[in-house]
Amino acid sequence: MSQDIPKVKVSNKFNLLTSIWIVPFIAMLIAGWLAYQYFEDLGAEIEIVFARNEGLIAGQSVVKFKNVPIGKVTKIYLKQDIDGVVVRVRMYSKASKPYLSEYAKFWIVKPEVGFSGISGLDTIISGTYIDIYSKEGGTFKENHLGLTVPYQDTSQGKYYHLLSEKGKNISVGMPVFYKNIQVGKVQYKYLSLDYKHIEIILFIDNEYTSYIHQDSKFWIKNAMSLDFSKGKFDLDIAPLNFLLTGGIVFDSSGDYHTQVLSKRATFVLHDSETIAKSHVLGAIQKEHRLFVLLTQESIAGLSEGSLVRFEGFDIGKVVNMKLSYSKKTHKMLGEVLVKIDTSVFQDHTDKHSTGEDNLYLAVKEGLRAKITDLDPITGAQFVDLTFEYQDKAGTLGQRGQYVSLPMSSQSAKGIMAAVTEILDTLNTLPLDALLASVTEVIEASKVPIATSNTLLHSLLEPVENANTLLLSLQKSVEDINRLTRKEAFHVMPDELNKVLREMTKTLKETSSVVKGYDSNSLVKEQLTQTLEILSQTSAEMQFFLRMLNRKPNSLIFGDN
Repeated sequence: MSQDIPKVKVSNKFNLLTSIWIVPFIAMLIAGWLAYQYFEDLGAEIEIVFARNEGLIAGQSVVKFKNVPIGKVTKIYLKQDIDGVVVRVRMYSKASKPYLSEYAKFWIVKPEVGFSGISGLDTIISGTYIDIYSKEGGTFKENHLGLTVPYQDTSQGKYYHLLSEKGKNISVGMPVFYKNIQVGKVQYKYLSLDYKHIEIILFIDNEYTSYIHQDSKFWIKNAMSLDFSKGKFDLDIAPLNFLLTGGIVFDSSGDYHTQVLSKRATFVLHDSETIAKSHVLGAIQKEHRLFVLLTQESIAGLSEGSLVRFEGFDIGKVVNMKLSYSKKTHKMLGEVLVKIDTSVFQDHTDKHSTGEDNLYLAVKEGLRAKITDLDPITGAQFVDLTFEYQDKAGTLGQRGQYVSLPMSSQSAKGIMAAVTEILDTLNTLPLDALLASVTEVIEASKVPIATSNTLLHSLLEPVENANTLLLSLQKSVEDINRLTRKEAFHVMPDELNKVLREMTKTLKETSSVVKGYDSNSLVKEQLTQTLEILSQTSAEMQFFLRMLNRKPNSLIFGDN
């Protein structure tokens, strides 16, 4: 029995569907499609230059817009001039390209503890990232410059410019208050172009910008304040959070709420509320002018920032000082540059003249600058503008690019200098000679008193009432001797009064005794001589007493 074996037909044709290569072919198509989709959705590549890298990592850090990732950092390298760091970023989608225009602002977000609290906490887990602010419009821009601080959207508020001489206790992020409500913050702080001021930029929210007017006053809020007004003692201590953060406060009168504030308006940041609200002469918009003062008077007590005053009000400050030696006068010639607010001299009844014109006119009519002592203890000085009508008509000079104001021809001596002169005069007084003279006068007064004492003893026998007279005179002598032994001269008037009263009583008694004797008797003649001596001594004592009552220190300084 035969068996039929089928024959296999051999085909030389290639069939892809049945070939083993169908699997890699399909895989290649899928990979190509994925690659196409990747590059189709891939956004633009940009470069951002930052001052320094603050935690960004290539291949890990992302770029966020409204907290949505839209790109990734692909490369970080230094600039060729080593003046910054270049961060290359690949955006995820072409949809982000319209926002990469000149309006785009980039900054690095990192964990930070500031005055408004802790920010960037999400970066502790996700890492540091780049934030972006932008708006529609503009043209695509490949290279951008990153910011060192977060961008502030100006549509939510306005910026205001402050000037401070020291800028102490002011930091970026510090809150700004109005009526104890936070209305903004300090956005920027930097040194002015003249290197003499600190410029501070505030950002105030839109809902509070209407409270800032031309007459607004800004000051640094005090941590503690004392108030003694109205007979009460009030102590105000700021809250703990303010003690940690500090703050700036402003206030306005409301008189200028209808006037539009100029975009170039600049306000002064005062150190305290007392200084900010103190009465100041001049207009709201100051008109500062620089003047130079030339003087040979001592300016050792002047310094940069010393006050310039008129009628007791602060109208300017000393800006700079120079000293040069004169070989002709052998003195130091001082050149003082002062800044004066000429709006102080504006006459509101005269609309045709400016404050500067009135200042120049005042100089011609006798206004002079004078270096005056401000503090006699420390020797501090200030510049006082005062009228000296006895001077001749004043003229304005020119010293380089500045107008020179005439100085007062009268040199006023300071209080301490006058006190020193008085002490020098006292030291030259012959006080020892004066005290010796007083001692001689007192010793000389003992002679007639002792004589009268001896005489009265001789009268005891012939005179019946002489015993009483002698006792009275002896008491007077003892009082006078006690007076001469007094160590403190300030009690001398009281003792002299007592002595004079006793002597007066004695004289009356002596007079009654004398009447009992004949006019030609020896007793009466001797008593008469004694009474004349006592009367003369009494008159001298009365003169001396009146002098001490009128001027207790006449023993030292004389009776002039």
